[in-house]
Amino acid sequence: MWNLMVDDEEPNQLDEPHVRSYAEIVEQQQNDEGVETVTSIRQGRTEDCILKLYKLNNEPTLMRQKHIAMLKKSLTNLTQIHDCLDSSRPWLCYWILHSLELLEERLEDFYYSKITGFLAKCQSPEGGFGGGPGQYPHLASTYAAVNALCTIGTCKAYRVINRKTLKRFLSSLHGEDGSFRLHCDGEVDIRGAYCAIAVAKLTNIYTPEIFKGTENWIAKCQTWEGGFGGCPGMEAHGGYAYCGIAALELLGKTDFCRLNSLLRWIVNRQMRLEGGFQGRPNKLVDSCYSFWLGGTFALIHAFLRKEGKVYNSNYWLFNQEAVQEYLLVCCQHHNGGLLDKPERYMDMYHTCYALSGLSVAQNSPEPLVIGSRTTNLLAVIHPAYNLVLLSAINALEYFNGLPIPD
Repeated sequence: MWNLMVDDEEPNQLDEPHVRSYAEIVEQQQNDEGVETVTSIRQGRTEDCILKLYKLNNEPTLMRQKHIAMLKKSLTNLTQIHDCLDSSRPWLCYWILHSLELLEERLEDFYYSKITGFLAKCQSPEGGFGGGPGQYPHLASTYAAVNALCTIGTCKAYRVINRKTLKRFLSSLHGEDGSFRLHCDGEVDIRGAYCAIAVAKLTNIYTPEIFKGTENWIAKCQTWEGGFGGCPGMEAHGGYAYCGIAALELLGKTDFCRLNSLLRWIVNRQMRLEGGFQGRPNKLVDSCYSFWLGGTFALIHAFLRKEGKVYNSNYWLFNQEAVQEYLLVCCQHHNGGLLDKPERYMDMYHTCYALSGLSVAQNSPEPLVIGSRTTNLLAVIHPAYNLVLLSAINALEYFNGLPIPD
């Protein structure tokens, strides 16, 4: 059982980040106890690839300029592997803009104006945003569009959001049990609840009526393992854990989470050899969980701090240096962008969430950065929205100055 001990003594200070030696990493290889399975074979291959990279690496370095160049090019020229995302175009806008913001790179006003105009075309007369112009509104693409517009952060971008129809759209998807459908007559899962809450809070259209019973429904998604599933009865998963915790944080209902159980599950998701996170037990490491689980740790830290239960308030409850090593050594593509693990394709999704996870791992209350701080340090994010902190603050200030629409 995880024991939340209150430590009244001064927290330990880390003089220098500890980068693991190759010998330390090798010691963490899996032991299949002489019984090979499909899972153990895949894990062994992944570990072999990662060990080669750790053996070759000198100093973990963020290829900042290559990432910026790739992201800027991707605004108008995406690779063929992104064809399948034609119905997720607001997501591509968000992933690219947020990644650039993390890298502290602003675009010319011309680009922001063009993207704002495109996202306006994705907004449905019924409220919310679809995956492209003329498509049906969907909670996921609505979240992505709102986050993209808040990242742009101009009054023109903010004004694109029709808050009155958006409020009506969210209300139409709310179920009697507190759950949310992702679209009209669509599936129910915890992503819908999180996207609805995040959008409502950011744009100041939140009312208790829209989210009646939602905290109770989210609580039912917490599994016997301690994590959160997509809906009651499903297996715990890293992305769903984030959605559950972030939603409860935004609702101010964190007491609906069984925190000890969640901690026991989440601390076991960091991989010993790789340094990054897996999304579920017996799965391979994946860079996107650096945010989905790293961000969850940051939110848990806030819960514990409010309750006076954090034993060391300066750092998160995971190995921040190891996550940074994995992302910087194993997940950067030589032409820019990030991938989920070695020998996989680069894509915008993993670029966005790997950089978001890197920011979380660096920006604990006491910053902890491996390698050159000048080169590697990213902007701070708001873990409940996954927006750069200043973008979140500016959006909240703007929309909170407006009345809640009828």
